[in-house]
Amino acid sequence: MATKTISLDEEAYERLKARKKEGESFSETVKRLAGERSWNEVTGILSGDEAADLEAAIEEGRTKSRVRSDRLTVELGEAVDDKTSE
Repeated sequence: MATKTISLDEEAYERLKARKKEGESFSETVKRLAGERSWNEVTGILSGDEAADLEAAIEEGRTKSRVRSDRLTVELGEAVDDKTSE
């Protein structure tokens, strides 16, 4: 695999070094920090009950958002109807 050399100031290096896990290369650390999280990194953070509660809260928020969107669509349609009937 090809490599690139980069320069970091002392503070940036120390911050990166502090985030480096044991046995992890700096390249792996940068990929982990700069990339999207893999499911392996987040598995087990929440208990089953916490995950269910979070899922329910997300669904409740989506439902409220759909209801609000539908209400606004109706209100906008009524406003347009009123405007055209003037």
